[in-house]
Order: sequence, then structure tokens, then C-alpha cells
Amino acid sequence: MTNWLPTLSKGSGPYYLRLADRIESDIDGGTLVEGTKLPPQRNLAFDLGVTVGTVGRAYTLLRERGLVSGEIGRGTYVLPRSAPAAIAEPGPVEPYGGTRLLDPPSGKLRFDSTAAPDVGQGAVIGEILAAIVRELPREVTSYARRFPDHWFQAGSRWLSRGGFTPEPANIVPTLGAHAAIIAAIAAATAPGDHIACEPLTYSQITRGGELIGRRACLVATDINGIVPDEFERVCARQHPRMAFLMPTAQNPTLATLDEGRRRAIAEIARKYNVWLIEDDLYGALTDDATPVVASFAPERTFFVGGLSKSVGAGVRGGWIACPPHFAHRVRLAHKMVTGGMPFLLAELGARLVLSGAAADIRKRSIAEINARLAIADRVLAGFEFRRRANVPFIWLELPEPWLSGTFKKAAFAEGILLDDEDEFRAGRSDQSYHRVRIGVSSERDRAEIERGLMALRRLLDSGRSGYDSFI
Repeated sequence: MTNWLPTLSKGSGPYYLRLADRIESDIDGGTLVEGTKLPPQRNLAFDLGVTVGTVGRAYTLLRERGLVSGEIGRGTYVLPRSAPAAIAEPGPVEPYGGTRLLDPPSGKLRFDSTAAPDVGQGAVIGEILAAIVRELPREVTSYARRFPDHWFQAGSRWLSRGGFTPEPANIVPTLGAHAAIIAAIAAATAPGDHIACEPLTYSQITRGGELIGRRACLVATDINGIVPDEFERVCARQHPRMAFLMPTAQNPTLATLDEGRRRAIAEIARKYNVWLIEDDLYGALTDDATPVVASFAPERTFFVGGLSKSVGAGVRGGWIACPPHFAHRVRLAHKMVTGGMPFLLAELGARLVLSGAAADIRKRSIAEINARLAIADRVLAGFEFRRRANVPFIWLELPEPWLSGTFKKAAFAEGILLDDEDEFRAGRSDQSYHRVRIGVSSERDRAEIERGLMALRRLLDSGRSGYDSFI
């Protein structure tokens, strides 16, 4: 092809990566069709004013993504795409920044958090901390230079669910579930790789991935979660290296994948050599008996859980069950992206689990969450929302004429912090859901929960008059 020349006036990051992204975009957009011969590296380097090595790295990255083939003596050609050309593809997703305030003002009701409720766990945590400091003063005041066996045993016990029991040798203790997921992404992918995820999800993962050079690509969903056929289409066309999943009680939609979809996703991931991250943070609160995805694809699934939603967010206790022979790599990646695992917190998490205290606190937390959900059922009766027993938030559909962002602003004016749908967007999308997520676990008591929900009810009932006040 002689007339094509990529434009790279915009964008940031390494030039070779921007060049590869531009070529991929032109392939997805139909500018570069199947069989097109790309310019020789030396010619393109001259036209763009860069080194031959820069173009070579871009072409190599395109080959790794399965977009082109390079043949010595013949050149580099665009490969055929596996999915029908008539299906529109969104291409690489631009990172979305989120909507939460970095330093929220005091005096607001915190309906934007789903941390474990206060059920008196502070006293238990305090007793265990005192015992650790008393028994292991040297370890507490230094780096965690050794990882005792019971740290891995605790992780295996906490992550065991529905017939899935990970081997302690495959466990890595982490600074919470978020750190576990970022460590897995850093360990199993490279800069420029795609991470497949749902359009609405725990988007701090895609934002964190973007900071280390990974890119999100979106997989279409329905009311029951990820659609396997759509996942395969994205795998065939965009070649993600990894997929981030929340199969049970997905945040924020509360969708739960049935066993058939989980099996299908595992098989598709195996077919296209895609790593899977299964976030079970909310799933561990439920009584869902569906086998976890990791039980269908243990050789490629990173299974993640922690204590933040059931015991205490400040404990920063988390674990990740890795595919066989991957734990050491993830442990090193976790150290690099977090600075290392503090001995005090790792020991605290292990003792909470192995003593049975964590399971007892989780049981009490679930009872408190369900009591608060019952308040939401009563106060918001007549409005459409999704909720699930044991899970500390509801997904509220806004009536006309409310928009998600406008309702969030109106709630803020009433002294309430909540999350609009934009907080969960993994990337740019034209689809609007007109929903907000309301967390019910963070405030200290049920009276505050009811007070805040009543204020939201008044806003919902106000209709046009309330809407007009905040546009």
C-alpha cells in the first residue's frame, strides 16, 4: 500500500505503542483491509521521521496481537479477522477517570462505600493486634522478609468456596483485593495489552491498569452478565491478554453468571489463550452455589478475595490463588507495585481467618447488611432497583427525568455521597443506564441509613421540580 500514512499528532506514551495502536485502529476501521501490505519498516520510518527500530517494535507488537504476519522477503500483511466484518467493534477504549472526590467533605452520609459494617469487630481486631506485637516485636518493626506457612493456609481457607479449594502453594497474601488484581495484571501481561471487561465494572482496575500501560476493551453484557458469544468476538478481534470478571454479585449491576456461561467463558479463554481474573469479593458474601470459574479453568484463572466487605476494609487483608507455578511471579509483582506486604497486616489477616474470628465477623456483617437492605426495601418501595441478599448495595433505576450525574449532584446537595453510573464505566460508551449505586454498609447505624434513604426518596418523588434545581 503506497498512499496510507498513519497520523500520530495526538496521544501520549512510547511512540512505537502509539504507532501500533494507530495501525490497529485503521485495521478495525476498515482503512487497512485484509491482505494489505504495510509499508517497509525503513520507508515508514523515513516518512514519520523516527528510527527503524521504533517501527520494528510497533510491527512486532502488532504480530503479537495477531493482527499482521511478517514474512522475510515479502513484507508485513494484515491478517483476516475471525469475526464477521459487519459487526461494529469499538476498538481500544479511552480511560475514564471516575467521579469520586479524592477528599470528600466531612458531614456527608457515605453511601458511596461498601466496606464491611461496624459490628464490633474493632475489639477483636485490637486483641489480635496486641497479641502480635507482644509475641513478635522484631517482625512487626521490620520488613516482611519471610512468609510463614500459615499465611498461605489462611488464604486457601478464605478463598475456598463451592467445592473450589486452592492449594496453599498457589496462594499469595496481598494488600487487599485491589492490589492482588493489579499484581496479577502486572505479572501476566505487558504494556500495550488489552484487558477485557464489562462496560460497567469496578473501574479502578481499568484505571490502575491504564497507569501501567494496559488498555481496556469492553465485552457486551445483558441482565445476566457477560455474553459468551460477545466475549469470543472480542477475543477474536481485539486479542485481549486477560479478562477481568466478577461472576457473582457483579459490581455494580449485581448480575450473576450461571454455570453454563461460566463454563463457556472458561473454554473461550482457553481457546484464545486469555488469562482470567475472577474477583469473588462480593461473591464470598452470598450463598451462591454455582461453581466458580476457577474450577473450570484453574490453569489460567487468578482467583481473588479479601476481608474488606465482610470483616474490615482497614485491615487490608487479601489473597490471590494463582495458576500453578505462577505464585512466585505474582508475589514479586505485588512487591513491585505496592512496596511489599507489611508483616503486621499479613499476620493479622491470617490470625483472623485461622482463629475463626473472620468467619464470625462475616456472619454478623451479613446480618447487619440484610437488616439495612430491608430498610431500603421499605423506604424505596415503588421504585425499581436491584439488590441481593447479603450484598451491601442496591442498583437503583432512576425515574424520568433524572439523569445519573444530575441525581448524584442533587444527593450531594442533600448531604449524601453516592456513585453514579459513570463511576463504574471502564471506558467511553454511548450507552446510558440512568442508575446509581447506593451502598448501605458504611454508615455507623441503621438510623443514619434510613435518614439518608428518606432524603433520596424525597428527591425521587420530587420529579421535575427536583431535577430542575440541579441541572
